[in-house]
Amino acid sequence: MYNFSIKPVVMASALLMGLSSGFAQDNLVNALKNNASSNSKESFKFTDVINLENTSIKNQGSSGTCWSYSANSFIESEMIRMGKQPVELSQIFSARNAYVEKGKMYVRMHGAVTLGDGGAFHDVMNMYRKYGAVPQTVYTGLNYGTDKNKFAEMSGVMEGVLAAVVKNPNGELTPNWEKAYTAVIDAYLGQVPTSFDYKGKKYTPQSFAKEVVGINPDDYVEISSLQEYPYYSKFTLLVPDNWAFDQVYNVKMDELTEIIDNAVKKGYTVAWAGDVSEKGFSWKNGVAFIPEKNFADMTPEEKADMFNGPKPEMKITEELRQKAFDNYTTTDDHGMHIVGISKDQNGKEYYIVKNSWGLSNDYKGYLYMTKDFVKYKTTDIMVHKGAIPSAIAKKLKL
Repeated sequence: MYNFSIKPVVMASALLMGLSSGFAQDNLVNALKNNASSNSKESFKFTDVINLENTSIKNQGSSGTCWSYSANSFIESEMIRMGKQPVELSQIFSARNAYVEKGKMYVRMHGAVTLGDGGAFHDVMNMYRKYGAVPQTVYTGLNYGTDKNKFAEMSGVMEGVLAAVVKNPNGELTPNWEKAYTAVIDAYLGQVPTSFDYKGKKYTPQSFAKEVVGINPDDYVEISSLQEYPYYSKFTLLVPDNWAFDQVYNVKMDELTEIIDNAVKKGYTVAWAGDVSEKGFSWKNGVAFIPEKNFADMTPEEKADMFNGPKPEMKITEELRQKAFDNYTTTDDHGMHIVGISKDQNGKEYYIVKNSWGLSNDYKGYLYMTKDFVKYKTTDIMVHKGAIPSAIAKKLKL
């Protein structure tokens, strides 16, 4: 199996922080800076096939909250699909509530759960179900003078509190540790509102979710593809940020892209989680593919030319996909939002992907990802049940 990854650059932080903290996020972005070619945008000619409506590009800053940014962007597009006026939702409201629940799980598991900023799409749906939702304008999480998220200090303090709790110095846990832990989170992010005004009406987070956002979290499922589990059944996706131990449905590799294609063609967007710390992923140029040739075997000229126009790709198989997951060359390091399909000048299809790293790349926050990249490097996707092709849905008993 070819290894195009740059994981040695980010793995030290990954092991300590579950590839989820602000430190790891910064390392990931910085490690991708050299993945760029000088004339990429001029060398690609993309023509949109389907470009579904979505809300503005956001910037998660120095925080490992891509899962919350992408899943909330997904919910916003669901509002559009349902004929509603979309609301820019507070990503940090979802994250803050997930951190509270993660802390409880950490103590329950005697410290045997990953901490840090990271999470999964189901965390957003689970927090929506339990806590509701609020607009971005009501809860920004910017509580100490910054204009972007900066979570490293907060993460360290949170971990310190929980480490002290798990040590159990009293010999028996007090009922106050949760208050102390939550107070740390609120000191950095701000206290969540119990009620607020929106367009002249007063809401609680729960009533806002029900009356304004209006999605049903039970309508959404997560799907992955791994050979080691029976197809068309559910399994626990064993990645560090699945602290809730939620389960996903298992399909064949080619069915991942079949589901995404069907979803987009029916007007549904898709939340995507996977591995972007690859030599074939260029954030600067906004292109992601799986090079046919091992990066280590390329000439300097070939490396410099990687993103200057379409290139042939390696043939992806289920065996390669499973092996990459098993040997850590595919890790769960980022979440984004698939909002459409485009074609290059040769007629090859790419997914249009919305990121949460601001407007700093060639396509102002979007990128084009090949289907082979998705087949190889996806850890899981989240879709509405109605977006799944009927034959696959029947196999999944949905």
